[in-house]
Amino acid sequence: MKMEEYRKIIAQAIDKEVEAFVFYRSVYEKVKDENLKKIFSELADEEKEHRQILEGYLSGGAEALRFDESRDYKISQTIERPNPTVDMKPIEGIEMAIKREEDAMEMYEQFADLSMDADQKKVFTELANMERGHKARLEDLYTGMAFPEVW
Repeated sequence: MKMEEYRKIIAQAIDKEVEAFVFYRSVYEKVKDENLKKIFSELADEEKEHRQILEGYLSGGAEALRFDESRDYKISQTIERPNPTVDMKPIEGIEMAIKREEDAMEMYEQFADLSMDADQKKVFTELANMERGHKARLEDLYTGMAFPEVW
């Protein structure tokens, strides 16, 4: 895959980080429970940080990105998902958010695998780990909502 393709994928990833931020922020504004407000506020803040990291790579020009252009791991296939809306039922929103976090995690893992620069690889590995943490937090929420009998 050519460097311009990687740049397009990162631009799409930035859009997805913005969508996640907006979604988490809107959920934060809607929920009454202080614990849920805190979780969704933290998730929104972290997605904002992810966007800033990715924008840093794009603003550095093509030389800032170092990927193996001879391999194609079909990263772009992880990008397209339906957009979340604040009109979704809470459980549906959490289901979608879990899947989106999983997609982001997998995409960043693939970026790390393709990175030819150790520092860049570390950044994408850390982003993948953060998304893994988001997914785990959302799965905890989902379990409590979908299976209230466990409480």
